[in-house]
Amino acid sequence: MSRADEEARGLRVEIRNLQTAPAPLEVIPAAAGQALALAGQTLDCLSVALVDAERIARLNLAYLGHEGPTDVISFPAEESEEGRCGEVIICLPVAQEQAAERGHSLAREFAILTAHGTLHTLGYRDDTDEGRAEMERLQEQSAEMINDER
Repeated sequence: MSRADEEARGLRVEIRNLQTAPAPLEVIPAAAGQALALAGQTLDCLSVALVDAERIARLNLAYLGHEGPTDVISFPAEESEEGRCGEVIICLPVAQEQAAERGHSLAREFAILTAHGTLHTLGYRDDTDEGRAEMERLQEQSAEMINDER
């Protein structure tokens, strides 16, 4: 699903690449749209920032109280002038490490992390076994759908 397809469905995705390494940005709008469709929910806009390990470590400590870098941080969707909007922050170096460890492409890892973060903006939680299993199922389905379309 292309960025134009997502915008046609009403989802505006703003991507801010705040680091210098190349990244598969093209999967982000489609993965967010797939996660929303699978969850049966909508957002009007989603802001996705790509950051380095140092920046995400600072955010992780400030917002979650955890030290060190993490793969993705997201914030619950809120109503704004633009509608219901969420925010997702992805750490490229951690995504690269995880893709290598899991034996799949960086694009697939980006699809998984985008879907994961998008689900969190909707209120999904992964701090229980049931919640984690549901999120993993939805994010994997989102990534599979993206890979099938590529």
